[in-house]
Amino acid sequence: MAGRIKMANSVQIEALKEVGVTEVVLAINYRPEVMINFLKDFEDKLGITITCSQETEPLGTAGPLALARDKLADGSGEPFFVLNSDVISEYPFAELIEFHKSHGGEATIMVTKVDEPSKYGVVVMEEATGRVERFVEKPKIFVGNKINAGIYLLNPSVLDRIELRPTSIEKEVFPQIAADQQLHAMVLPGFWMDVGQPRDYITGLRLYLDSLRKKSAVKLSTGAHVVGNVLVHESAKIGEGCLIGPDVAIGPGCVVEDGVRLSRCTVMRGVRIKKHACISNSIIGWHSTVGQWARIENMTILGEDVHVCDEVYSNGGVVLPHKEIKSSILKPEIVM
Repeated sequence: MAGRIKMANSVQIEALKEVGVTEVVLAINYRPEVMINFLKDFEDKLGITITCSQETEPLGTAGPLALARDKLADGSGEPFFVLNSDVISEYPFAELIEFHKSHGGEATIMVTKVDEPSKYGVVVMEEATGRVERFVEKPKIFVGNKINAGIYLLNPSVLDRIELRPTSIEKEVFPQIAADQQLHAMVLPGFWMDVGQPRDYITGLRLYLDSLRKKSAVKLSTGAHVVGNVLVHESAKIGEGCLIGPDVAIGPGCVVEDGVRLSRCTVMRGVRIKKHACISNSIIGWHSTVGQWARIENMTILGEDVHVCDEVYSNGGVVLPHKEIKSSILKPEIVM
């Protein structure tokens, strides 16, 4: 769902702004207007320019850089960030810039440590210098425990290595740069999560809110109705007698009516949750409505503009956009 990616995008853009980035280019292959409309608020709020580079065919993870070459190579020679949009972390961009300049190589990737490296492609690097030696895909024997975190800082010269065709930056471009001894890796401090899947998204939200508590607790909501870490947009309205948290994010323009219970969930922009509804471990898509006394749980995912009627129960339903749910979903299933 695009909503999960949008959350990661917004956090990334705020972190980029903090280190002086003034323009963000989104590589998109479907309905760019949806992302632009969502992120317009960030342009106005942060004073940052957001544009789209739209693919007419899937170009992999490197091809979109070639497509956006004119935007990325501005003649200044300054490096540019490349971020996977489905990754959330603490984004230590200032430290990344400092490390990149210190080693003088062509590219820097961030890596994160994992407990089971055999499930991933492992980055083998010199511990002392950070220079990447090679990549090993799902190793059978232990060669290291660091994997690509999907956060890069690249010199414009990297663009000369990428053709305008479907290309993998991980499997084609980076091994080439490493072979030329021009690729370095920096270990990512703090948490990291790929939020491409709903369950991982909920975990990523918890980790992000935990980090916010430690570094910028003033951004979190407080009050008698709040339990644990809760992030509520300033334009959202919360009714009387609600209990919200832990690990809840509520987007702009949302209306939460009286007596609602929310825990471990994300409520996207423009959602209305009616009186005494209960939502846990779920994602509510933007401009959706949850009826009175409805119960939504067990990784239920509501797409955009979904309307759940009063007293309906959803146990793990995945509901596609623009649907009205009049009867309960008693077991996990996709509603088309």
